[in-house]
Amino acid sequence: MALNKPFNRGPRLPFKKKEAEHNINQFIRAQEVRLVGDNIEQGIYSLRDALALAEEQELDLVEISPNAVPPVCKITDYNKFIYEQKKKLKEIKSNAKQTVIKEIRFGPNTDDHDFEFKLKHAIKFLEAGEKVRAYVHFKGRAIVYKEQGEILLLRFAQALEEVGKVEQLPKLEGKRMFLTVTPKAAKK
Repeated sequence: MALNKPFNRGPRLPFKKKEAEHNINQFIRAQEVRLVGDNIEQGIYSLRDALALAEEQELDLVEISPNAVPPVCKITDYNKFIYEQKKKLKEIKSNAKQTVIKEIRFGPNTDDHDFEFKLKHAIKFLEAGEKVRAYVHFKGRAIVYKEQGEILLLRFAQALEEVGKVEQLPKLEGKRMFLTVTPKAAKK
């Protein structure tokens, strides 16, 4: 057996390069484009003139807004353009606030002590700026006590009036009745 002979894994599929997100250079189909960018006079140019300007600066002509009439193109280095777009997107994602929803479960016949205990937890969650989703879970035939569950959730919402406001009133979905409460003032 020869050592320098490669192992045959069947027919090789060609490597498929990821398609560009934007039309660049010769892939732009419009006859006229609105040109923006550095070191150029902004305005409407024929595609041939815009490509010549881009080639003169040794940069790419990138179609930024294809749906505009005429399409908006920018003369820039495409790789740098993509890098900056990804950087902006990442920054936007990092600044976006994640909403945390804490769930509190009750039974239809929850005792007062348990109610108070869960209420303290809900107050703590709301003061920390998190949403609270309280629900009453009905097991088996306990669904006949749905009025009791609704009363319990409304009592819970009333007890949380100072720190939160009701986003969704009690609503029955299957064997659960839900109530959503959001904090009045998020903690910074």
